[in-house]
Amino acid sequence: MQNKHRFKYQAADAAGIGVKTARKYLNSGKLPSQCRPVHNWRTRKDPFEADWPYIEQMLFDSRGTLEVKSIFDDLQGKFPGRYQNGQLRTLQRKVKAWKALYGPSKEVFFSQHYEPGQWCCSDFTSMNKLNITIAGRPFEHKIYHFVMCYSNWQSFSICPSESFESLSQGLQDALWRLGGVPWYHRTDNLTSAVKKVGSPEIFTDKYQGLADHYGFEPVKTNPASPHENGDVEKSNHLFKKAVDQHLIMRGSRDFVSLEEYEKFLRKITDRMNLNNHDRLLEELKVLGDLPHLRYDDFESRECKVSRAGTIRLLHNTYSVHSRLVGETVNVRIYADNLEIWYAQSCIEVLPRLRGENGHHINYRHIIDQLVRKPGAFENYIYKDDLYPSSIFRIAYDILREGLSIREANKQYLKILELAAKEGESLVNEALRFQINTDENINFEVVREFVEAGTRPPDPTVVCIELPEPAYYDALYEEPLCVCL
Repeated sequence: MQNKHRFKYQAADAAGIGVKTARKYLNSGKLPSQCRPVHNWRTRKDPFEADWPYIEQMLFDSRGTLEVKSIFDDLQGKFPGRYQNGQLRTLQRKVKAWKALYGPSKEVFFSQHYEPGQWCCSDFTSMNKLNITIAGRPFEHKIYHFVMCYSNWQSFSICPSESFESLSQGLQDALWRLGGVPWYHRTDNLTSAVKKVGSPEIFTDKYQGLADHYGFEPVKTNPASPHENGDVEKSNHLFKKAVDQHLIMRGSRDFVSLEEYEKFLRKITDRMNLNNHDRLLEELKVLGDLPHLRYDDFESRECKVSRAGTIRLLHNTYSVHSRLVGETVNVRIYADNLEIWYAQSCIEVLPRLRGENGHHINYRHIIDQLVRKPGAFENYIYKDDLYPSSIFRIAYDILREGLSIREANKQYLKILELAAKEGESLVNEALRFQINTDENINFEVVREFVEAGTRPPDPTVVCIELPEPAYYDALYEEPLCVCL
């Protein structure tokens, strides 16, 4: 290309350099960027040169995990006065360069390629840090999270723990909502699905049965390798972040009921799934067919009812009706509740307790026997469970103040039996009325109140008139007396 400038000084002026500089570049036959020397020498002496072999040995021994601040503190203690605090940054830069050249390898992210309809993964994640409350009470719970790896379509279910029942219910809900079955389902080493290391079988019988029922191949990650299930791990973070943002916009983290909270989460996931609609359509074309029926969401166990009218299940105690003492019942264990079956009929549904050594005692199961043996009430180990509400407890305390222990127990147990037969709410209102009117608590009066269907008066509405603003002016006019 012909130079558009006739003279060298014109070209130099156009480039913004002097004529001598332009002449130097032309004579060298190199571009200006090629004439710049590489800075590969030190501008000052390395203060750590003498002790670098010692420092390098510490880095090798710790495999690069030792912090530079710890090394620097060790040097200052070993060689007093040789190193100043301002030299810490110099050592940090030197160690950083050493790690890049000779240190241990770092974790590498390997991007994955998925075909439509092949892979799905799931995991449990805790939602407790979001501080959700139901009717004002803290709601500790987990979320079962299901994700299709190709389209990132996701589904969730609220669960109290990482039990097999929660896994089964959440996975089946997701598959039926999706409308098909992927080829592979990947989890981490969930105790509800994967057997312990060293077992000849990889998966538990229940989880393998679930996989066989739906026709997918179960896959697990290696122990202590959550990154291998990174699709759902990342989705967990994004989902909780979206929930937190919507809670901030909502202005409250309290929900009237669990159903309202679930609807709130459903709207968030539906909105997130809209962005994946096109890819989801590709997956739906190649998904496997769903079976005709769902797999059992429960675990079945046989329990014998003890002489105390209780059963022991999953390290917790539950009461059943006294009629079943000595009988063997079948218990279906679901994620949130227990179904008590006898003679091929479901006779009771109990809430499932979490943890160990808890108990759930229903006074209706044993009240008929306690009325016959009132002396057993005073030292009954589950006595605190026999107060259906605070009103019943206040009523019992009032009975204890005015009567002997034996008579007070008799009166209270008769009131409790009346609540079991006629309705707890009616008896509760009758007791509240007697307590508010300072009447003595008496079983006969409570029974007459309930049988008559008397409705207690509504709480008295107290109206307080606001004072006139002029009254406050007098407070400013009168001097304030301070007594020391």
